[in-house]
Amino acid sequence: MTTSATDPLAAGSHAVELDGVAQRYHVHGSGPVCVAHSGGPGIDWEYMRMPALERHLTMVYLEPVGSGDADRLPSHPHGYTRSLYSRFLGKLIVHLGAPEVHLLGHSHGGFVVQYHALHQPGRVAGVILYDSAPLTGPEHGAEAMRLVEQFAARNSDRPELPEVLAAFQAIPSIADDGQMTSVAQGLLPAYFADYWGREEEFASFRASVRASHISGLDENLVPDIIDDRADLGSLTVPALVVVGRHDVICGVRWAEELHRLIPESELLILENSGHFGHLEEPAAFAEAVKRFVTATLRSGK
Repeated sequence: MTTSATDPLAAGSHAVELDGVAQRYHVHGSGPVCVAHSGGPGIDWEYMRMPALERHLTMVYLEPVGSGDADRLPSHPHGYTRSLYSRFLGKLIVHLGAPEVHLLGHSHGGFVVQYHALHQPGRVAGVILYDSAPLTGPEHGAEAMRLVEQFAARNSDRPELPEVLAAFQAIPSIADDGQMTSVAQGLLPAYFADYWGREEEFASFRASVRASHISGLDENLVPDIIDDRADLGSLTVPALVVVGRHDVICGVRWAEELHRLIPESELLILENSGHFGHLEEPAAFAEAVKRFVTATLRSGK
């Protein structure tokens, strides 16, 4: 591991070489350290900016390997497994130098964070599983399809609906970064509780989203399927589970299952949010995370 001479938690953008792979991260705010792992996999980190949390926490926004300006693997777009993301996350935590950190994982980032907390809990003070789930695969896909159908029924009179549904249908054919970005932008209205009712507020966010194509296959081209249901009962770090009531991709069903499986976890359902509660209900989201982090540190786990 090679590092720069600057304070690893100084405000601004940082680059660090981990196992010969360049990875970037961005520090904003002050207070206890919280490392945020973005979703996708492959969605660029900027969508995760949480100014309301930065007033209380030192937010470290990770650019996961394979996305943004971080290095690609030689096997790109394959090989980006949870175990690989967890390995780099663990090395970054050591690099930051804080005795303990909180981990906030959004969507696929939640899968990474719960895996890391199960396998490398030593320097983790707590986890925020934000719009995550205990599994992927056919069961998860069927539930997402059911929720997308509900979204379509609620918005059947919207002239923009066919474009959004076409983006979902295009997911299996994604083959490069441009297609990934186009699909991500195209389907985003379904990821909000009321995108079209707040379009003036969220249109610039939609246009700014960038993404890298990551296949979801390991280096042997085998799907990296997730099912943590048998393991989550052994999670030893405090957990806050957050979900938007209208999330179509990691819905309330999965948040309630995470809450049931993880001992002494807390559950927050944001009633007026979809997949982006930190944008749709930023004050409620930030207050819940701040309170959780503060309580966790005060109790010493």
